[in-house]
Amino acid sequence: MFRNLRCYRIYSPWPDSEEALSEALAERAFRPCSAFSERSAGWESPGESEGARLCRRLAGADLLELRTQSRVLPPAAIRESLAERVEDYRQRMGQEPPRRELRRLKEETRDELLPKALVQSNRTRGFVLPAESLLVVDAAAPARAEWFMEHLRACFDGFRAEPLSYNTAPATLMQKLFLGQPPAGFSLGRECRMADPSDGRSTGTWRHIDLNDETIRRHVRDGMRLVQLGFGFEEVLEGVLGEDGVIGKLKLLGADAAEFGDEEDAVARQDTEFVLLTGTVRRLLARLAELLDGYDDSPTPPAGV
Repeated sequence: MFRNLRCYRIYSPWPDSEEALSEALAERAFRPCSAFSERSAGWESPGESEGARLCRRLAGADLLELRTQSRVLPPAAIRESLAERVEDYRQRMGQEPPRRELRRLKEETRDELLPKALVQSNRTRGFVLPAESLLVVDAAAPARAEWFMEHLRACFDGFRAEPLSYNTAPATLMQKLFLGQPPAGFSLGRECRMADPSDGRSTGTWRHIDLNDETIRRHVRDGMRLVQLGFGFEEVLEGVLGEDGVIGKLKLLGADAAEFGDEEDAVARQDTEFVLLTGTVRRLLARLAELLDGYDDSPTPPAGV
């Protein structure tokens, strides 16, 4: 269901019911791209259940889904059509189009082709744990998470969330785990990435390998910095922890064990996976906070303050 956990600490009120949250999201509900629009984004019901609320609250967690639809206009198609217009201009005027005219021809070309372009959608999911004031976004890249946050801010006056940080850097836990001192509940995975502290561009990556091998550990003992490290948690979750605290390549073990007979059970399956996921992530984040001396609750001051 989720492949990445990019976490934020929420510093503003959050709706106390599924109904109130859905009403707030409805202010920015998804609407398809218009003929002359390159991109459109908005909230939709998780799982695309028509007529359903724009969120789903289960076991004290709120599931949200942002849909972004874009028109696909290949640059090669624009260049080819523009070349025809430029050649037509040369034939009519007997000269190369000046810069201002060339800009006009480009805009004219784009405006003509855009309504004919195909559309494609991508979806970004997130969930909120209101009791913990935490937001988790399934985004590998910060820009995608920020796009998600931007649309949340449009629905709530004064909405504010900051990247989750701890009083002790996650790198401390990563090093202990890597060097054979796993805290209770954690186990070492089979993937890691290291960087040379003196030159961040010099990196080494190991995948699908026993990281207990002393020849690999020696790199860290000799000064290489762990950037990412595979781990297991409570034998129910696997992932890759980054030095920034972001978790990628998430896999919930046993999530496929539940059997669902047909398509009408899709919502039931989603709900089951979501409850398993959020329950496990709650325990994981609480354990990380315990090992890393708690969350750093000193939010960055707003711009201009």
